[in-house]
Amino acid sequence: MHHAAGAVTVSTPAAGDVPAKDHVWGTQIDIRPITTTGDLTDTAVAGYIAKYATKAAECVGTLDRRIRPTDDPADLPVFGHARRLIAECLRLSALDEYAGLRLAEWAHMLGFRGHFSTKSRRYSVTLGRLRADRIEHNRREHETTTGRLPLFEEDEVLVLSHWRYLGQGLTPGEALLTAALTGKPLPFLHPSALPSGSPA
Repeated sequence: MHHAAGAVTVSTPAAGDVPAKDHVWGTQIDIRPITTTGDLTDTAVAGYIAKYATKAAECVGTLDRRIRPTDDPADLPVFGHARRLIAECLRLSALDEYAGLRLAEWAHMLGFRGHFSTKSRRYSVTLGRLRADRIEHNRREHETTTGRLPLFEEDEVLVLSHWRYLGQGLTPGEALLTAALTGKPLPFLHPSALPSGSPA
């Protein structure tokens, strides 16, 4: 395997402003035997998760957020290659046969809408279960921190409310303006209504 990795070379012709290149394997080669028993070891699982958890579309020069309808692909701060892939996702998303792929929604991820840990359904807990548990935990925390007692199914909440607007008095400034406009004497103002420092 080491000999084959050192002997293989792939040459690509020049394309645009990219010169012709020879592609070879690097010095970091990790060779492991593939077992016929299909044993799933902790090391294999950890390696799989680490590999995909560290991958991100922004590593190739695209965005770390979804593209808004008001965004112009020509103005996005991305590399040319990523811009072309984003534009193609947006173009394909308008076609009926690709509507189910939700390419416009995931154009910032170059059309990939998956998540690495969704593949671990049989090995571990699902993301949906984690989200549901987190929502329930946050709901309980909110009830505790706001001083509300938790509600149970047999509890009944009775809300009684009856509001009636009675009116609003004049502020000192409004009372002065009213007296000046109408010529009526200034009504009595309680000292507590006067601004601090004003003569009584």
